[in-house]
Amino acid sequence: MLAVPPLAQAAAPPDSDLAYLRLLIGVELLTIDFYGRAIASGKLDATGRALVEQMRADERAHYNGLATAFTSLGQVPATDADIDFTYPAGATASRGAILRLAQKLEDLALGAYLGAVQNVQTPSLRLPIGQIAANEAQHAGALAHLLGAPAIGHAFAPALQIDAVSNALDNYER
Repeated sequence: MLAVPPLAQAAAPPDSDLAYLRLLIGVELLTIDFYGRAIASGKLDATGRALVEQMRADERAHYNGLATAFTSLGQVPATDADIDFTYPAGATASRGAILRLAQKLEDLALGAYLGAVQNVQTPSLRLPIGQIAANEAQHAGALAHLLGAPAIGHAFAPALQIDAVSNALDNYER
């Protein structure tokens, strides 16, 4: 669970922080949805399936923590019923296709969280956002390893600004 103190008792965060939380919730919903489809496809071997199941569980934990924080601020978080996602043709047609899109989504998630760490003004949000970023980096490294790429990426992973993440999410929404 996200280690965020009750935010409703603190000063209300700025609208930009709420926008980041909304965006990060959207990223989590996207990855949860895709990983569910990937598992249901039956195209993953035992190793790939175990990894995707673990990542999906992590993404659910991220979502639950963010949704709890958002709710404590008197906001209503989006749910899987609020967004219909779409993926490129063949996204779940093979193990390789699944892992490549999963890698792309994890890179998006990592960049989104790093952008939030850079820009969120509410101090009590920074640590849990950073903790989730660390977990997203673990996902990206594990996927890279399964794809035969170096498991360790750049020494300074790129942060994505809110508009870049929002535009990327638009590519997966119907």
